[in-house]
Amino acid sequence: MCLLFCRSHENESQDYTLHAVASWTWDAQDETCGICRMAFDGCCPDCKLPGDDCPLIWGACNHAFHLHCILKWVNSQTPQAHCPMCRREWQFKG
Repeated sequence: MCLLFCRSHENESQDYTLHAVASWTWDAQDETCGICRMAFDGCCPDCKLPGDDCPLIWGACNHAFHLHCILKWVNSQTPQAHCPMCRREWQFKG
């Protein structure tokens, strides 16, 4: 987190204004989802806003995907789903 302090130019007293600036990122090995190719700091094509409504999900193989992308992928695979990146049997990291 970065904090900026700005001194008031109108008054020579010790008046300061505090402006807080913050940013967040997902801690994933890649920068984009291997299914939809959208950035992890954004969201999947089904969502409007990134964050808690569009979380990342890791597999036992340590590959990460948007929750909605991997759920669609797993549900479309028969009989057993595999990771779209390494083709290992898909298991949610627990």
